[in-house]
Amino acid sequence: MSFRAGIAARAAVPTGVGLGLRSTFLAEVDRGAADGRVPFWEISPDNYVARGGSRPARLARVAERFPILSHGLSLSLGGLDALNDDFLSGLRGFFAGLQPPWHSDHLCFSAHDGKMLHDLLPLPWTTASARRVAARVREVSERLERPMLVENISYYLPLGSSPLDEAAFVVEVLERADCGLLLDVNNVFVNATNHGFDPLAWLAQIPLGRVVQLHVAGHEFWDDERQDLIIDTHGAPVRSEVDALLAWVVERTGALPVLLERDENIPPLAELLAERDRVDAVYQAALARHAAQQATQGAA
Repeated sequence: MSFRAGIAARAAVPTGVGLGLRSTFLAEVDRGAADGRVPFWEISPDNYVARGGSRPARLARVAERFPILSHGLSLSLGGLDALNDDFLSGLRGFFAGLQPPWHSDHLCFSAHDGKMLHDLLPLPWTTASARRVAARVREVSERLERPMLVENISYYLPLGSSPLDEAAFVVEVLERADCGLLLDVNNVFVNATNHGFDPLAWLAQIPLGRVVQLHVAGHEFWDDERQDLIIDTHGAPVRSEVDALLAWVVERTGALPVLLERDENIPPLAELLAERDRVDAVYQAALARHAAQQATQGAA
């Protein structure tokens, strides 16, 4: 079964601009503070699997009112260590209650020799690396019994000489794994700015039919005076350049779930909802242009 068929076989997929469900405002959301304001929430199951306390019960109540998407941090799909059997079993059990339409994780490695590195580190852009990662993505999908998406990451140092560029490497993984792409347009902008390439040229290489979800976020300068390196902190409002990349994609794909990430400097929920509304206006305008283009092509 292809990844698209696997998604279609599950519950309806949400669209629009959602938010990450963070512990700082989970209790507020549980009490109904965001009802009618957010089309879906994205969670990191790494923060729930084998955890106690009040969070699981609150999440269960939120999931009764909102669709939930799942985005992981610690599979280390590009790592050399064997996949963690206990963690995958925990994920599979956790999903039995929530039934997210897919699970996503990063196209990176984040562990080595049994130790978590607490970072998302880039992979060599080679066919051998793409082949190995794709095999692990397929294995995870089979073991979790749901489609997998991989996310393009931000990186800060050149990887040396590689036979592929990043976009070609991403495409090779997608095709070999027959998986979907969680396209983070902020990561595209961060990398393009830091490493001096055209973000639209990068996006033009990506098969948009494999884009299943989008991420947008804010970033900050490493040094506010020099402004020669930007860091993907998820700690600031989304910049207009990232809005433009989001719009470029949605104009070509149509409706998708878009996640506004905020993991640092998290503002009060009311302020975050206002930022969500601003990004949603960008999304809705792009969606209207997509519809207009479709109507024009249909009339031709």
